[in-house]
Amino acid sequence: MITAVTALWTSLLAGLGAADTRPADAPEGRAGRATGVLARVHTAGRVKDGGNTVQYSWPGVYFEGAVRGTGVGIVLDDPAADYDVQIDGATVATLVTPGRTTHWINGLQDRAHTVRLVKRNDSPWDTSTFGGFVAAPGGAVLRKPPARHRQIEFIGDSLTVGYGNLSASRSCTGDQLRRTTNADVSYGALTARKLNADYQINGYSGLGMVRNYNGGSPDVTYRTFYDRALLNVSGDVWQNPGTWHPQLVVVNLGTNDFSTAVNPGEPWTPDSLAAAYRTAYGDFLQKLRTRYGATTTIVAVGAGQFAGHVQQVVKARNDAGDSRVRYWFLDDSGLDFLGCDWHYSAHDDRLIADRLRSFVAGLPMGW
Repeated sequence: MITAVTALWTSLLAGLGAADTRPADAPEGRAGRATGVLARVHTAGRVKDGGNTVQYSWPGVYFEGAVRGTGVGIVLDDPAADYDVQIDGATVATLVTPGRTTHWINGLQDRAHTVRLVKRNDSPWDTSTFGGFVAAPGGAVLRKPPARHRQIEFIGDSLTVGYGNLSASRSCTGDQLRRTTNADVSYGALTARKLNADYQINGYSGLGMVRNYNGGSPDVTYRTFYDRALLNVSGDVWQNPGTWHPQLVVVNLGTNDFSTAVNPGEPWTPDSLAAAYRTAYGDFLQKLRTRYGATTTIVAVGAGQFAGHVQQVVKARNDAGDSRVRYWFLDDSGLDFLGCDWHYSAHDDRLIADRLRSFVAGLPMGW
């Protein structure tokens, strides 16, 4: 499988709490209750809470809310990313680099509605800002939807992002790539929804565990950015609000490390690259284990040239007594790789999601 990167990739590298027992249609904002965006919307994404706004960078971040009335406004400040707006489970609008705006969806029946906003693509060079949902005159913002019990974190590169998965051609301009990338129909998002789980898609196109695509930007790797909420802010660290405790973490990193030959001038031989990858992978799994505890299941995905290395890392963890690290070979039979630059298509994402869900069903998840 070939993982190619277009001109956009160059710019990429340059760069819930206590239960609420009020009635479901009770409006927010009553005296004595918390205010701010996160008091009125549910999200599982890595966001920085600014009170009246939240900021974020990762793809696939979603916000869920409820309103009563004939319209809902979506408050955004984002010149770089695209969004889907879903009302009562159906996509009603796609916002292309909306900028600073309140986008209105009007003409709704005068009743309670669910509303979901999801960031479609990766824009790590920029910071996205969401200011919440607002109701049309005569309506009200209602109690936020509850968090789901199940939580899954997906860690990976462009294949996890959903890079160009809606494209009708493998050849894409930068603009076509941006418009046809949709993390909401990536294999991670599909798997999570099939399992009724909240999720994070912590994917960054072009990056690897120790080596990026074609040896690019050697001073950083995926691990440079993993801890961040705002990817373009050096040293930023996401502060877990205490609500994110995934029972499952899926790691799919290695395609960019090995998909291209080592170039002259890179500090690698094929053997030293493989050894460094295995060491870094093992350290990364330990980081996840320390962060999330002994009961979280970690699925390490193996595919193509790096599958054997992942298998070795998992065996070492298992031999050391960590039985909740599992190896999953990603079977690519039947995949068409018709996304931009030979990435997964939406068809492929559906197949992978079905296969991953079947694998997870056989694990002792206890959820």
